[in-house]
Amino acid sequence: MKKTFTTFCLIWVMVAIGQAAPANVAYRDDNVRFTLISEGTIRLEWSADGRFTDQKSFMATEREYEPVKFKVKHSGDMITVTTSQMTLTYKIGTSPLNADNLTITSAKNAKVPFVWHPGMQQTGNLGGTFRTLDECDGDIHYPWNKQLQRRDTIPVEQEKGLLATCGWTLLDDSDNFLFTDEEQPWVTTRSEKGAQDWYFMAYGHDYRRALFDYTRFAGRIPLPPRYAFGYWWSRYWAYTDKEFMSLIEHFDSCNMPIDVLVIDMDWHYHDGVRGGWTGYNWNRELIPDPDGLLDFIHAHGLHTTLNLHPADGIRTREEAYPAVAEQLGITDGSDIPWTASDRNFMNAWMEKVLRPLEKQGVDFWWLDWQQFANDRKVEGLSNTWWLNYFVFTDMERNRTERPMLYHRWGGLGNHRYQIGFSGDAFCTWKSLQYQPYFTSTAGNVLYGYWSHDLGGHMMYRGEKFNKELYMRWMQYGVFSPIMRTHSSKDGRMTKEPWMLGDTVLRVVGNAIRERYRLLPYIYTMARKAYDTGVSICRPLYYDYPDEPKAYDPQWRNQYMFGDNMLVAPVTEPMVNGESTVTIWLPEGTWYSLYTGEKITGNRIITRQFTIDEYPVFVKAGTILPIAKGARRAKDDLNISLIVFPGADGSFTLYEDDGNDQQYADHYCTTAIRYRHSKVVSSPTVIHPQGEKMPSHFEVEEFQWH
Repeated sequence: MKKTFTTFCLIWVMVAIGQAAPANVAYRDDNVRFTLISEGTIRLEWSADGRFTDQKSFMATEREYEPVKFKVKHSGDMITVTTSQMTLTYKIGTSPLNADNLTITSAKNAKVPFVWHPGMQQTGNLGGTFRTLDECDGDIHYPWNKQLQRRDTIPVEQEKGLLATCGWTLLDDSDNFLFTDEEQPWVTTRSEKGAQDWYFMAYGHDYRRALFDYTRFAGRIPLPPRYAFGYWWSRYWAYTDKEFMSLIEHFDSCNMPIDVLVIDMDWHYHDGVRGGWTGYNWNRELIPDPDGLLDFIHAHGLHTTLNLHPADGIRTREEAYPAVAEQLGITDGSDIPWTASDRNFMNAWMEKVLRPLEKQGVDFWWLDWQQFANDRKVEGLSNTWWLNYFVFTDMERNRTERPMLYHRWGGLGNHRYQIGFSGDAFCTWKSLQYQPYFTSTAGNVLYGYWSHDLGGHMMYRGEKFNKELYMRWMQYGVFSPIMRTHSSKDGRMTKEPWMLGDTVLRVVGNAIRERYRLLPYIYTMARKAYDTGVSICRPLYYDYPDEPKAYDPQWRNQYMFGDNMLVAPVTEPMVNGESTVTIWLPEGTWYSLYTGEKITGNRIITRQFTIDEYPVFVKAGTILPIAKGARRAKDDLNISLIVFPGADGSFTLYEDDGNDQQYADHYCTTAIRYRHSKVVSSPTVIHPQGEKMPSHFEVEEFQWH
């Protein structure tokens, strides 16, 4: 196994996993089963014929839980189940669960008390996410109306999330699809109609616990490969292979790190001609030697993805058509329609169409589904959801590398398939202003890896490309889950920094390099997302749940970037060479990352920022690991530590192979502790390699897994 960032070796051990816990069933009779998932989460089932499902559902994929402490009391026809977080009272009978026979109350002395019964409406839901920002200007959607030949105006409404200020959430899984119990699990429906299958979560304002409890039954957020946290270049443009090669060389010559090259739709033909959506034949007018291009990309240490719009199925013009038709037994020479629920079709599509491209060197897929919503045969089966599941799990089964996808949001459960493509937003300050809120709030459904078209996707009101907007968007990208530029096939949307003047080249170059400096911190926080369910970009109310300002729409743009950084993005143009930003800093002592100013929190401040500065604030006591000189995310790095004095602090650096599937228990951590002393009064950079540690800094231990 190769070394990672530092010179540590990894020792592989097995870590015990949780065993099935039948004792977690607190109560069961001929019609009801109550199963504790944690002390704050319970599964509630009612079935007319007494058959309860242990099959995995699209949302709830985990059926084995750690033991939970609870008490059960029987009194006549009443059952009471009590944990440290809630008390359930049920009147035994044959009726479905309803307000007359079921009540759940918060624990005594709870900070957020509640009394819940079926049918009660939740209050204060904090939002989730939604499928796409296509044709959005901020939080307003402007879809094109073909009939009226104009754009409609529709406010964007997020789906409800897992969290609410009332302190409880009910998730109804009763009508959800199930997975079959096979090596390749497939979609199936529930055998009994009218059964109830609910998940009740009691959490008060402990939002982090609620998110972790959700992972107990809905699965974890997979850790993307380390290269995903580098910089991605993407543009909808008819590049030739030579232009792609030149692009990579330009980034290297400008000392701009890059890790992913996205190749958009022009990589393929559509019905034998250039352009169009669905197609799998390499466009040899632009890319006469696909193997040579992919070899060049990999030789330069990059990874690549191809855009797919697969809704048209397999046309007869496709080079792979004969192999697919033979595998499916099709002899009439007809086009093969897209049918996601057809196992034979999907396997033939993967084995005969995609896998040969993967063998050529395609590292992962951009599943840009924008067509008909549901499957042709299975009513209600989302093509987006199922496509994400199918391709991701195929990568899990058939590759040694870590699976990763780049796709549209399909609904609850899609956090298990990682990275989202937020779509074709308009290139405006309103769009930039909305994306930080949109991104952090998506963590409320564990969809923490939104990837945006940094710089905006398209213009439609005759605007000119705004260089300042582009630079501020790229600075936001440093502190977003995935740093990726993209734009439409529009000559005004040039984003190559070296083509936009010295200021853009400097500012954008510095932003990209800053992203790589922060990789040790970012990758550690990505591991925390896997372990805890808390995404790297998270709303302020996770850390400050009892502070009203954390919920105030005035501050919704602000967010925590990992455990230690608060970001207040610049989302308005400069005046007289400076951007003025008003910021709420929570309690504690903070440092401005780029000016070094020390600020006492629990107040509102106003500061000015030049185009080279950005509003990022770091908590006192933070130990921030930074990398020096990285050109690719996979590089072994020299790590320095920036210590922000004013309080004791600690940090546990996470490292692993970077792109294998064994990261759950094959990794290493380095625990670092800082003890505050009056000697240090400003941020201090410490270089661990071979230098004596100051007395206020200690490396506690290495932990090998």
